[in-house]
Amino acid sequence: MASIKTKFTVGLFVMIGFVIAMVTIMWLGKFHYLEESQYYIVYFDESVQGLDKDSPVKYRGVSIGRVENIVVAPDAALIKVILKIESSLKLEDHLEDMVAELKSVGITGIMFIELERKKDDEPDLSPETTFPSEYPVIATKPSNISQIIKGIDNVLNQINALDLQGITAEFKNTLDTINKTVADAQIEKISSDIKASLDKVELMLDVKKWNNVMESFIHASSSFNNFSVNADKTVGKIDSIVE
Repeated sequence: MASIKTKFTVGLFVMIGFVIAMVTIMWLGKFHYLEESQYYIVYFDESVQGLDKDSPVKYRGVSIGRVENIVVAPDAALIKVILKIESSLKLEDHLEDMVAELKSVGITGIMFIELERKKDDEPDLSPETTFPSEYPVIATKPSNISQIIKGIDNVLNQINALDLQGITAEFKNTLDTINKTVADAQIEKISSDIKASLDKVELMLDVKKWNNVMESFIHASSSFNNFSVNADKTVGKIDSIVE
């Protein structure tokens, strides 16, 4: 009897524990069971490294679901990601205004999907699809990292497109032409002529010669004064004769 009673008691405790565990699990996840999940699809034309199944799906930083599955699209070019939205947010009402983007969590390399409203002037950068989808499709746009890499590639392509050898050759030809022009101008001869002209000017400005010129000028002035005195005397004599 004791053995049967012991087994019954143990079995009863096990059943009670099992029921409590089931009730706890259902209570903790009752919202997920009661809410109807919504499924959407996004297509990315870039690497989704770091994005895994059950990765978060956020709307303006608020978690609203998770990634259900990640596969290669039927065209073997795009990546197809199925989103499971577990929030009460109805995306169907704003599906045309929604855009999805890959974002990383800091520098960890872990990725998640961020949903955001399109801006009025924002162009549609979502890749084109030529095959049907089982769920509504949300437009996507390249991630910031993808845009940076694409910009670097464009710069490198433009640099590669430049004819650097041709530019170098043209620059060398220009320098050769300048050198030839300078040589033809006979800069040394011009410099010698300028020096000779300066020497002549300096010779003309010699002090002694200027003194001689000044003495000659003074002597000429004295002669002119004497001439004026004599002229006055002569005029006086003429006046006396006339009287």
